[in-house]
Amino acid sequence: MSSSGSNGTSDKRPMVGGQAVLEGVMMRSPWRLAVAVRNPKGEIITRSAPFKSITKRVKVLGFPVIRGAVGLFEAMKMGMGALSWSAEIAEGENEKKKSKAAAFWEMLLTIVLSVVLAVGLFMLVPYAAAEASPIDNNPFLFHLIAGGLRIALLIGYMLAISLIPDITRVFQYHGAEHKSIFTWEKLLTLEVSNAAQMSRFHPRCGTSFLLLAAVMTMIGFALFDAVWVTFIGDFRNIFTRLLIHLPVIPIVAGLSYEVLRLVEKHAEDKLWQPLVKPGFWLQKITTREPDEGQLEVALHSLRESLIQGDEVYEGPAREEAVPDSAQAEPVVI
Repeated sequence: MSSSGSNGTSDKRPMVGGQAVLEGVMMRSPWRLAVAVRNPKGEIITRSAPFKSITKRVKVLGFPVIRGAVGLFEAMKMGMGALSWSAEIAEGENEKKKSKAAAFWEMLLTIVLSVVLAVGLFMLVPYAAAEASPIDNNPFLFHLIAGGLRIALLIGYMLAISLIPDITRVFQYHGAEHKSIFTWEKLLTLEVSNAAQMSRFHPRCGTSFLLLAAVMTMIGFALFDAVWVTFIGDFRNIFTRLLIHLPVIPIVAGLSYEVLRLVEKHAEDKLWQPLVKPGFWLQKITTREPDEGQLEVALHSLRESLIQGDEVYEGPAREEAVPDSAQAEPVVI
């Protein structure tokens, strides 16, 4: 992908990203953040503001590996805020401004509860199961069991929530987000007719990141534990192991981000398909085909995120008709 420059001389457009929210989509360009939500009256309500990632503002935070870990926390913060606002709009509430203190404590509580749930379900449960096995003294076998169970729990969790009607709609907006981003990346005009022909599976998706991070965690923790046991000694219990592993998670997240960037860069290369396909398979759960109304919301959010001054930055373009090479999935899955 190109940088966030806007001189139009590149044959690629600046990288954009997004997230599905309740009845809408959040989009982020290198210079602006936008959220578009359809309210019960059928109107598209938008909120946007200038944005520049802290990884671009603080040089050291933009270094490889570090940028992935920092970007993950930054995305969580923005995502929580967007979800909270979208819930108010989707439920038909007036856009009331909460006090900064109330908004801060609400977001903090949500993040804390989410982290506790994630650690309990995806860390403690797999560790307890692996420790109950007869091979807990072998770090590689221990994390093979724990990692395998973690991936199974992740897939099971996604399948379970996909049965909830409201979540199904979020997954449709997730598909709309991907299709809109593909439309932008294919240098096409941001129209529903173009977006409708794009794939709903994207190699830079957060779902693919979660799966990749789960695999990287399995490998990384096995190596870490092998070194720990060799030079320091055995872990006393699963809680000791957990406390020692927690500070390592940002490093694993950062490494996973770098691998994901490589995977996206080579998404159409046959040699990279073993890394591309599993993420796409999982996206069959977390995305659904959107309708035209949902695509309209996603494209509206994307346009808002591309505003520079008083105009929408359009970037380099090509013929408006969608060529065969830009249709359907970017790779065979």
